[in-house]
Amino acid sequence: MVSAAFPGGLPGRALSLRAEPGQAGHVFLNRIPGGVGGPSLARPSRIPRGGRSRIPRGRGGGASWSCTRRRLQIPLTDDAVKLLLRRFYTLQGERVEAYRLFEEGHRAYLSSGPHYDFLRYRQLVHEITLAFSGISREILQLKEQLQTEHGRPELAQHLCRVQQKEKEKLELTAQLQLARQNAQDQPSVPAHQQEVQELKYKLIKTIEAISEILQDLKYDSEEAE
Repeated sequence: MVSAAFPGGLPGRALSLRAEPGQAGHVFLNRIPGGVGGPSLARPSRIPRGGRSRIPRGRGGGASWSCTRRRLQIPLTDDAVKLLLRRFYTLQGERVEAYRLFEEGHRAYLSSGPHYDFLRYRQLVHEITLAFSGISREILQLKEQLQTEHGRPELAQHLCRVQQKEKEKLELTAQLQLARQNAQDQPSVPAHQQEVQELKYKLIKTIEAISEILQDLKYDSEEAE
């Protein structure tokens, strides 16, 4: 588990952002001691005040996943597999967009310092959590269909690997956001800036690894046509 505690927000409270093991699309909030209240923060335009968000969410159900292979059934048509992969790529695009909104919201949160607006940032994290969770669940459904219904374990394995790397990406994102706030709050501490750079590098490498897996998926899916 990775835990990133963001000072600020409600009096006597701070924001804790963490990713739970085995849940590639989950962000959780806790409140822990520390922090103060703050002024209003402009909410990202894609998150309306009414509580309903335009952040994309997957449609699937289910709660857990693994990379283990199961007994295969009779393969169905190639067209059905193409439709599943097309949906997967759409979901990946939605996940990238959700990350973009997450970063945009965190930059706005930092700009509200030193008295950080905890409430609006908490709402953003809630919306992003729902988006990641829905996308992740639906991708796990696609993985199961490819593996057990369509007889394509090699493609299902790629989706599983993507989920693992997306979990790492979420953990690193939480750590980087905390490191950025520490660097902003304590600019005279060189260790904070160094941590930011190290986490940026790890995040870049993780994103590159996801891109490589997607290339492998594209190659294997086209090779079988």
